[in-house]
Amino acid sequence: MAFDLRADCARCLGLCCVVPAFAASADFAIDKPAGRACPNLAADHRCRIHSRLREKGFRGCTVYDCFGAGQRVVQDLFGGQPDPRMHRVFPVVRQVHEWLWYLTEARTLRPDPEIDQVIAELEAVTAHPEEHWPRVRALLRKASGDKKPMKKDLAGRNFAGRDLRDTDLRGALLIRANLAGADLRGADLIGADLRDAELQHADLSTSLFLTQPQLESARGDSTTRIPPTLQRPEHWHETSNRPGRR
Repeated sequence: MAFDLRADCARCLGLCCVVPAFAASADFAIDKPAGRACPNLAADHRCRIHSRLREKGFRGCTVYDCFGAGQRVVQDLFGGQPDPRMHRVFPVVRQVHEWLWYLTEARTLRPDPEIDQVIAELEAVTAHPEEHWPRVRALLRKASGDKKPMKKDLAGRNFAGRDLRDTDLRGALLIRANLAGADLRGADLIGADLRDAELQHADLSTSLFLTQPQLESARGDSTTRIPPTLQRPEHWHETSNRPGRR
């Protein structure tokens, strides 16, 4: 069974607005404990300020992606009816769906029967996902291939115009890094923190394991080249006339 790995909020019950906790910060205007509905969640399970999240101080919501876990939990596992057990299952399924996203890409990079087997196994997982991570990680590294090693703490660094092709940026801290004009083709970006990284004129068209949340957290514009499987964030037009730092 192949699950839809793109969120369909119309088929969910606002689980991402209830289950996770968040703290007042640059990403969230208020504190919210886990399991309590956000005050912006309406009775119809829709966000009252969805089109104004950033201006209202909820940038963190705009960079969240459940990878289709919400509709799967609500519709497939609980028949579309509210159930408190969803709160326990949702984080597990969300993690599993993220791995399925990566493995689906890995399968296109380097077809491997073991990837198909692990995907089939993960599609049935609703508890203890950590038990499957070592095998998933090994398959992703195998599909990525040999990469040029890079330091992991690269926050605020200036890589404007740099050739970063085929580099290992797995889990790298690239917060506020200047990647304007950088060539990131073939770079492994799984888990890289791109919050406020500048991507104007950067080429990420064939970067590996890049996700929509990573793009949403970064600063790019119409000149940023991205993989065809992802969408250009709506807020990027705000930086379209601002050149990257050099």
